[in-house]
Formats: sequence, C-alpha cells, structure tokens
Amino acid sequence: MRIGILSDTHDRADRTRSAVALLLAAGAEALIHCGDVTTPDVVEEVVGAPAYFVQGNCDHDPDALRLAMRRTGATCLGRGGVIELGGRRVAVIHGDSPRDYARLTAEEPDYIFSGHTHVARDVREGPTRHINPGALYRASTFTVGLLDLATDEYTSLTVPR
Repeated sequence: MRIGILSDTHDRADRTRSAVALLLAAGAEALIHCGDVTTPDVVEEVVGAPAYFVQGNCDHDPDALRLAMRRTGATCLGRGGVIELGGRRVAVIHGDSPRDYARLTAEEPDYIFSGHTHVARDVREGPTRHINPGALYRASTFTVGLLDLATDEYTSLTVPR
C-alpha cells in the first residue's frame, strides 16, 4: 500500500490540488494530512483516496474543518492518533505538542507522520520511522511524501510552484 503524506498547506487550495494529483499519479492509495489545513477549501481538495487529517496549531476553526471532512468522507484524528494501514501501525500528529508526540511515540508505531516545522525529515529512531513530508507553504521547496508500506521505500516529491 502506498501512502501520500502532506502537511502545512495553510489554505493553499490550488497548491494542495496539485500535490494531491501528483500523489495519486504516483500511486497513492490513501492520503494523510499532518495538519495546518486552515480552511475547509483545502480539505475538499484532499480527495481521490481515503483521507485522514489531524488538527494543527493554525487550524483555528476545527468545527468547520470537521464538517468539510464529513462532506468528503475523510477521517479526523483530532490532535493525533494511530491508524492501521497495509498491516502497519501509523501515528499521525501535527508536531507542535511535545506531549502529544511523546504519547504517540510511547505506542511504538511503525511510523509517525508529522508536520509543523515546514522542513522535510525522514529518520528512524528505535522501532519507529519518523517522517515529515515538508510543507506546501513557507518552504523553499514545496514537498509531499509517498511511502510504500510493503517495501518501506519513501520518496519526497516536489510540487511545482
């Protein structure tokens, strides 16, 4: 199973649409957004595969975002949670709360996907691989990630400006 990972879109609906199209064309079978969506318009662009979202520190109207997620059939994981995809345990969090990060790390998932820093990161710490796909806002290069759970291969994809 291939997972498309994006974060920190900060109400850039057009750029999000381009990023999702890129991920789907690369074979993404699920889409995970690591927070800082900021507007329902962005939620409505994360379609074409099952989608999961977490709340970020700039998501100031969570009720409107949850309503948009219900309209599109997406799953809201609140401030962070663990899901199972392709036989792997995947924790998803925005990354702004050390307490939430520690809570999910303690569950020893196979992966933790996060955002917040706007800097791409891929590092293994103990049993868990930590992946931040980068950002689609306030980054020198706009990036998203594609993870193949069967092979553990991760690819960073550049989204055109």
